[in-house]
Amino acid sequence: MSKTIEEPKGKLGVLLVGLGAVSTTFIAGVEAIKKGLAEPIGSLTQMGTIRLGKRTDNRVPKIKDFVPLASLEDLVFGAWDIFEEDAYEAALHAGVLERELVNQLKAELQSVRPMKAVFDQHYVKRLNGTHIKQGANKLELAEQLIEDITNFKRANECDRVVMIWCASTEVFMKSGRDHEDIKSFEQAMRENSPAIAPSMIYAYAALKAGVPFANGAPNLTVDVPALTRLAINEGLPVCGKDFKTGQTLMKTILAPGLKSRLLGLHGWFSTNILGNRDGEVLDDPESFKTKEESKLSVLEYILQPDVYPTLYKDFSHIVRINYYPPRGDNKEGWDNIDIFGWLGYPMQIKIDFLCRDSILAAPIVLDLALFLDLAHRAGMRGIQEWLSFYFKSPMTAPELYPEHDLFIQLMKLKNTLRHLRGEELITHLGLEYYD
Repeated sequence: MSKTIEEPKGKLGVLLVGLGAVSTTFIAGVEAIKKGLAEPIGSLTQMGTIRLGKRTDNRVPKIKDFVPLASLEDLVFGAWDIFEEDAYEAALHAGVLERELVNQLKAELQSVRPMKAVFDQHYVKRLNGTHIKQGANKLELAEQLIEDITNFKRANECDRVVMIWCASTEVFMKSGRDHEDIKSFEQAMRENSPAIAPSMIYAYAALKAGVPFANGAPNLTVDVPALTRLAINEGLPVCGKDFKTGQTLMKTILAPGLKSRLLGLHGWFSTNILGNRDGEVLDDPESFKTKEESKLSVLEYILQPDVYPTLYKDFSHIVRINYYPPRGDNKEGWDNIDIFGWLGYPMQIKIDFLCRDSILAAPIVLDLALFLDLAHRAGMRGIQEWLSFYFKSPMTAPELYPEHDLFIQLMKLKNTLRHLRGEELITHLGLEYYD
């Protein structure tokens, strides 16, 4: 039996925290696709299909034709940033897209001017901007963000809004007493507690304003008890964290293959060179610690060393990120993988992934905006684990380990869509073809 899903009538506002490389590449990409200048490559919502019923039924619609997603024509963009430059200037500054393409989208990009941001350099030490909100305390800053959301929605005649954190990685933090419930969380905001980072203020404001929230960075943000409970109480979907793009994407593709063939692992050394704003921020050890925690957890959960000690106990896993300005957004991820096979004989795999960070992240932002809106209209609330497909450190229910295997994540996502539409879930058992 299918769930009742409200139709996506009217405009969907997509509010982005940060108007840097990822956000401008996303906005420019959507506008280019709308103009017929490009194809939505990398977007599951736009190009992906979903099998329904038996393989012999030949029912394979596009996902966007199967579930009621908002149309690209109905998307409206807004943003906050610590710099005043509009999306056109920011896109040129980011240097991800060719100037010729950006110029073709000049009018659309210039219309996106960032609102003043909530920012504290204590949490992102390598950045400093002047386009920043002032307030007596953090709760007052949250109220200013709620006012921004209300004004944006009214000015752009949006029926619905989603918010996605596309800003920089904050310093490493752990959940504590101030995050236990909404009462202690709000009191901590009134007292300007250092336990409340800017990203948490955005997440709080979104949920209080009735807006679904996704966290695209590894920060401790909406994944604290106070805010996950607030999301449930407000009937809002949330998800995160840390967009799964370059090197970690490769790990979630390759590690399940090694495990499925029961090939052992002695060590996995990963290094990156990156020259964009993200690379500059991660040059700070405290911000890198946040990213490192996100990137290191992937192999442990996929390979399950406690279940397969002969193959995976005590393997070395080292991750490095090096800021190298000449590379810009064109990140290079290099992996040296020491594996072993039959009778313990050693082998090696080497990967040199010359990727474009924002090109990989932009379609993720699009899919999350559309799927979060779908979840909200379907009455889904709290952590949306079915969207783990898009994240390095997927949020889960307390005491539940995250699923990192990309292929299991995709199966989970598609089965969730089948469930929403009352279609039979696909198990890939296949016995029905042979009985």
